[in-house]
Amino acid sequence: MNYEEALEYIHSINWEFCKPGLERIAQLCNGLENPQKSLKFIHVAGTNGKGSFCSMLSSVLCEAGYRVGLYTSPYIETFNERMAINGESISNSELVSVTERVKLVADKMKDKPTEFELVTAIALEYFSQNKCDYVVLECGLGGRLDSTNIIDTPVLSVITGISLDHTSILGDSVEKIAGEKAGIIKNNVPCLWCGEDKDAYEVIKTLAEKRNAPFFTIDHSKIKIIKTSLEGTSFDFEGYNNVEIKLLGTYQPVNASNVLKAIEILKSQGLNIPIDSIYNGFLKARWKARFERILATPPVIFDGAHNPEGVFSAVDSIERYFPQKGMYIITGVMKDKDYRLIAKKISTVAEKVFTITPDNPRALDAKEYADVYSGLGVEAQGFDSIKEALESCITEARENKRAVACLGSLYMYKELVLELRKMNF
Repeated sequence: MNYEEALEYIHSINWEFCKPGLERIAQLCNGLENPQKSLKFIHVAGTNGKGSFCSMLSSVLCEAGYRVGLYTSPYIETFNERMAINGESISNSELVSVTERVKLVADKMKDKPTEFELVTAIALEYFSQNKCDYVVLECGLGGRLDSTNIIDTPVLSVITGISLDHTSILGDSVEKIAGEKAGIIKNNVPCLWCGEDKDAYEVIKTLAEKRNAPFFTIDHSKIKIIKTSLEGTSFDFEGYNNVEIKLLGTYQPVNASNVLKAIEILKSQGLNIPIDSIYNGFLKARWKARFERILATPPVIFDGAHNPEGVFSAVDSIERYFPQKGMYIITGVMKDKDYRLIAKKISTVAEKVFTITPDNPRALDAKEYADVYSGLGVEAQGFDSIKEALESCITEARENKRAVACLGSLYMYKELVLELRKMNF
């Protein structure tokens, strides 16, 4: 098996008609001699903010001298990004080697594992083979029946926040979704709730109490922003002064404060995390596609926000960083999202919209999406390709001295960045 064959095997699995549950991942891990049992985890669930939280926390733990595994989804440019150790993605050769081992077990299973179960097992085996001290483990979808919930006892469970998303799978109310996310809470393991929704809070707190899990919350009103620009943000929070982060977006100080709270809990669990490693870890943390500046002139921002809450946060950031003029927006969206609500919010900052069809079977047609904006009174045009939309948008943005924001789907990122590089803007 070579690298391309490994990816082909992983992606060949059809998950759509599989019954949700932990039975397959349990059988798969058991055949691998349960690599998860040799590892310590910080388990992270939530609707938005998981990736940024995981990136910053893993960076801090790495700076503290620990060997840190990081498991996230989806990948942005290359599959290997989904599993990394101390900031380095798994190599092609290691991915092949671990996939071959996992395939030997999976091929013997009568009830075949899903793609996400395969990837989770590969990551756990990879982290175990490399003897990671801690693994920052991001849930894929939900929590209770998510493949990552195969782990027994993490050192900390984190739920970053709850909003309506994936309602056909997780439930059609905040309370139902919170119940699924809260499924990662384990007996006697500290739980950190970072969200604001009161109904979700009650569900999560009740389950934490039932499982005798110490329950922690955060007062985000204590965040004091010192300085913010396209170069980064500095802020104070509960005794931490002038914390600097390079991650952009008005929501990132909130994510960073969540990490600071998690650090305090982890320190109480016995982890040695010196103050210098905290500041250096935040400064070095990077996370693609979350209000990331991908071009300087004109300023082009990419934010993979793909649900209403995420888009609302992205629009808030646009208003903060670019308060003077209307934005040119490049956007595509999945048709199973509340795209009319998303478009209504984006239209509040859009001077002109360039719509595209993301590379995904669930994508909404670009011209249909453009019609939604036109109905909202915003000039909009649908394009047949990202290349055409990008060329038109960047040319007009330069002529009219406008900034550009790319919003609506992570599935646009890889092709969009590739086209930017080809155009040599």
